Amino acid sequence: MRQGQIHKCYLSVVIVAVVVVDGFRSNTLSPATTVEIFDDESASSSGAEESRRRALQRVAGMVPALFGEKALALDGDSGLMQKEEFERQTVESTTTLISRNPSARRLTTDEESRIEIFERVAPSVVYIDTFSERRVNEFSTNTLEVPIGSGSGFVWDREGHIVTNFHVVQQAKTAQVTVLTPGGDKPSVRPAYTSARPGTILPDFVKTVYKAVVVGADPAKDIAVLKLVDIESAAEDLKPIEVGTSSTIRVGMGALAIVCFTGLDHTLTGGIISGIGREVKSPTGRPISNVIQTDAPINPGNSGGPLLDMEGKLLGVATAIYSPSGASAGVGFAIPADTVSYIVQMLIEKGQIVRPLLGIALLESKQARQALGVTKGVLIAEVIKGSSAESAGLRGIRSSENGIIEIGDIITAIDDMPVEKDADLYKIIDTHQPGDEVKIKVNRHEITFDEEGLPEVVLKERLVRLKLMASDDKSILNMNK
Repeated sequence: MRQGQIHKCYLSVVIVAVVVVDGFRSNTLSPATTVEIFDDESASSSGAEESRRRALQRVAGMVPALFGEKALALDGDSGLMQKEEFERQTVESTTTLISRNPSARRLTTDEESRIEIFERVAPSVVYIDTFSERRVNEFSTNTLEVPIGSGSGFVWDREGHIVTNFHVVQQAKTAQVTVLTPGGDKPSVRPAYTSARPGTILPDFVKTVYKAVVVGADPAKDIAVLKLVDIESAAEDLKPIEVGTSSTIRVGMGALAIVCFTGLDHTLTGGIISGIGREVKSPTGRPISNVIQTDAPINPGNSGGPLLDMEGKLLGVATAIYSPSGASAGVGFAIPADTVSYIVQMLIEKGQIVRPLLGIALLESKQARQALGVTKGVLIAEVIKGSSAESAGLRGIRSSENGIIEIGDIITAIDDMPVEKDADLYKIIDTHQPGDEVKIKVNRHEITFDEEGLPEVVLKERLVRLKLMASDDKSILNMNK
């Protein structure tokens, strides 16, 4: 092939690229249009020359709009152009344009909104690796850090606080957090081990891995706060998430979830708020109330990631899924943002959550029903020494002087609100503050003896009043040691 033919073919490719991109942008390009403009062999010599000239003239008017002001000159009747700089810049610009938008079509408003939210919020979402310590062997005191799990989380502030689920870090001795930080021209900072995937789909960011320590946790609400170690010099690189409110949530609102799958990069899923006021069980067994339900896919490994509204603000923290198979079945749950904000702030300030308590230990409702036949109410298993419950005269399970096991008091109501299971009790108590006085109705099994000296059980109703204790009370802390 002669040089002129090579140039002609090369130039045709450039023109095709430019016109195709422009045609798809304006939704006016069709296969027939392409043939009409570029099929030189099917036209007469004069027709082909005229067709080529029209195509070049179209390119001449198109290039400044698409790629900026670039010199373009038609060379008289030959239809050739001064090519060196123009061809180079045009090919580079066309390649860049197509690579940035492979579909080469106009985005819808909804698509542009989702893309903007993802690119803005993704740097706030982090990937968490957790580790436990294991002895090298039974004869050595040396230990190794062994990876035990992973999850998602998000940046709370520029002091390096990271929010995630308690169950993500529950068994961990140490943790590593992978954060997106500005600097696409810098190499990723990676430790000896991380299960996070190398690289990122956001070209202006790089993955940086930090050691982290647990600041505090609230197992009853499945929330934990970590703090990055040695973050002072890079604090400005952190991008805290924008916190919204969950008080105005309505069923049908849009929702997005950005999470970090195990071994994968940041992932965006979407759906709607499909329910509110739901209840899930925390790692401690206590119910978490007013939970958000969404059909945005939340899978194992997503735990701790943010659920967002359609402005990219935090609606809640992904915490659980309903799924018989263990994969997403279209029902996911998130702890509401208002609850998260209160808990996180208290954990950062005090390192723990102070909650109101009765000063008793309960026997789980299911166990009390199966083992002891208690079908209604909550059975007290133990009364903490020195607690207000002990002062009020409440009883737990105990052995009498005659060697008979006496069932503890059964709580049936608090402040005239019925208590049928332990979840009811927790809900009522959580509406109070330490120091509040509550009225408790209990059924007590008392053993009496008939005229022949045979024991019989009599159920009596009692009403007691007591002040709620704080979870950091010394008697509570001594019990938990």
